[in-house]
Amino acid sequence: MSEPLCKSLRRKVGQALAKWRMIEAGDRVLVGLSGGKDSLVLLHALHDLSRRSPVKFSLAALSVKLTDMNTEPLAAYCEAQGISYNVIEQPIIEIINSRREKSPCSFCANMRRGIISSWARDHDFNKLALGHSLDDAVETFFINLLHAGRAKSFQPVAHMSRTNVTVIRPLVLATEAAIIDEAKRLALPVIKSPCPFAGHTERQRTREFVAELRKTIPDLYAKIINALENLSDAESWKEIL
Repeated sequence: MSEPLCKSLRRKVGQALAKWRMIEAGDRVLVGLSGGKDSLVLLHALHDLSRRSPVKFSLAALSVKLTDMNTEPLAAYCEAQGISYNVIEQPIIEIINSRREKSPCSFCANMRRGIISSWARDHDFNKLALGHSLDDAVETFFINLLHAGRAKSFQPVAHMSRTNVTVIRPLVLATEAAIIDEAKRLALPVIKSPCPFAGHTERQRTREFVAELRKTIPDLYAKIINALENLSDAESWKEIL
């Protein structure tokens, strides 16, 4: 039996699950397993929950295998935990290069999410769990604000009408630092990403910008959460027709 999630992170996951009613009895939950620390901690957390919670749901994992990505450690981990695991091979990096995509991270994320959600639909999963953290939510907020002029981030729960699958993000209240610590404590088989764009993207630059802001605004994350939860038409600068 695997070691349970630490109490502090379990509390954050529990808060997110309860606040947005992410998982209900009878749900079939598919975890998008990239092999990074976030998705592995998410899978571990939901597996732990599935064994302890009175709310019964089934769990499986799926990876979209990029070129040169070694998924064997992920397969071994899932087998040891008794988690059903599948892999879909997709040359996303080659597609990005051939299209000369200006936003490779966004393109890759959208393409992988589309592939996984379609697989989920075809195999009767109604929930797709993704490992986005609080840091991801704040970074997405600033990317949208600074580059699109929109005060928004991704939703903790979002229904995808094309596939009729609901995306849930149980780690959305957990910080990346806490996730890193837990991945190390649990000795999870985090694999190195084969992505050639890592560290040279707009998200990385935004991450560095946010880190600088937090030096003078320690409660920045709390302020962003408050803003996202309280955006209203009454406060927007809409033209009066």
